[in-house]
Amino acid sequence: MTDNSASDKPWGGRFTESTDAFVEAFTASVSFDRRLYQYDIQGSRAHAQMLAKVGVLTDAERDSILTGLQQIEDDIRTGQFDWSVSLEDVHMNIESRLTALIGEAGKKLHTGRSRNDQVATDLRLYLREQIDAACAELVRLQLSLLELAERETETIMPGFTHLQVAMPVTFGHHMLAWFENLQRDRQRLQDCRRRVNVMPLGAAALAGTSFPVDRDFTAQLLGFDSPAENSLDAVSDRDFVIEFCACAALLLTHLSRFSEELILWASAQFDFIDLPDRFCTGSSIMPQKKNPDVPELVRGKSGRVIGHLVGLLTLMKGQPLAYNKDNQEDKEPLFDTVDTVLGCLRAFADMIPALEVKAANMRQAASRGYSTATDLADYLVRKGVAFRDAHEIVGSAVRLGIESHRDLSEMSLAELQTLSPVIEADVFKVLTLDGSVSARNHFGGTAPHQVREAISRARKRLKD
Repeated sequence: MTDNSASDKPWGGRFTESTDAFVEAFTASVSFDRRLYQYDIQGSRAHAQMLAKVGVLTDAERDSILTGLQQIEDDIRTGQFDWSVSLEDVHMNIESRLTALIGEAGKKLHTGRSRNDQVATDLRLYLREQIDAACAELVRLQLSLLELAERETETIMPGFTHLQVAMPVTFGHHMLAWFENLQRDRQRLQDCRRRVNVMPLGAAALAGTSFPVDRDFTAQLLGFDSPAENSLDAVSDRDFVIEFCACAALLLTHLSRFSEELILWASAQFDFIDLPDRFCTGSSIMPQKKNPDVPELVRGKSGRVIGHLVGLLTLMKGQPLAYNKDNQEDKEPLFDTVDTVLGCLRAFADMIPALEVKAANMRQAASRGYSTATDLADYLVRKGVAFRDAHEIVGSAVRLGIESHRDLSEMSLAELQTLSPVIEADVFKVLTLDGSVSARNHFGGTAPHQVREAISRARKRLKD
């Protein structure tokens, strides 16, 4: 006897036995892809309108479908929709409910499309919106950095290389360095969005459809720049997901590096800043502790985003054209990446404005470590000494300072002149921290005047 128990599936006509219970649960995606419901409904609305425009649906059928989709969207939003694992995914759950609500017209909605181009469209609609949200949070964080930089334009801190004191810089200049990192991140996301905003609908399963679809009309309704050029590529491409995750991995790498600085600066050993209490936690055993949990978590979460990028690249590398079931595995890493990026950006954008800068501690730290040694070398060069000879002379001065436990600015003119007779009394102008940062008064430099100019330019760039 023939077993027709698979006939409850939308694709069940070809099968003679029901799906194994474990396989049904194993292959279902509705537990996570239901997140796409509003984009699935959005795409279905546009598809129904297009089918009516080209005469595949009557106006009455279109209107019935649109009414049914609105009810389904309302039910999902209010928690009154019953999701079924046996219906596999968000698409079949919505279509099945639509048919139950409006009858025969519901079965006609899938004419001229496949779940292959449907899910690709849903993902692009979803990701387009999430990129916009991420860019908005990035701008909020960038504005916070500009306000902090403006507040601390003349605050001097040690600049580091190899985590060793190198030269004095202004804290405002340092914050602008992070602004530039984030500006590139925002530009990358905006560029990625252009490639996301291409419509797969009309590609159907892989070869297109024999129905007279108007893909330009559907693309216009959905706000896509254009339909995808090639139907095979349209349903199998996940470059846009990988590209977003690559942008996200680099963004989280930047936030991780920024977090590391905040963690160091908030420590007792540096004591450059104080993080707001509401972004920290205490210890269950050590009452004195104030742990920088938010920056630490952001630093840690970068690992999961980088991992998702590697996972998606691995997912795609062995697939032939066109769509394969493997691609079901693209959604959870994408969703988690989006959630992680938005969460980390929000945490930083909320935290940075409340940062307390300990300017006196920063200045004191900049006065240690011979941070004006390069200024002394530059001074000697301007007096006619070859740079390599100047480098040697200043190295001797630093050694003398180490042996006598003094900074270069604390040495007498006579002592400095024993190292080079060209040194005169004006040398002490370049050995001060303020003199050092003010001397770097050129485009991109750390001088307070240049920092103010850079902030002004940055505000204009944010409006582009």
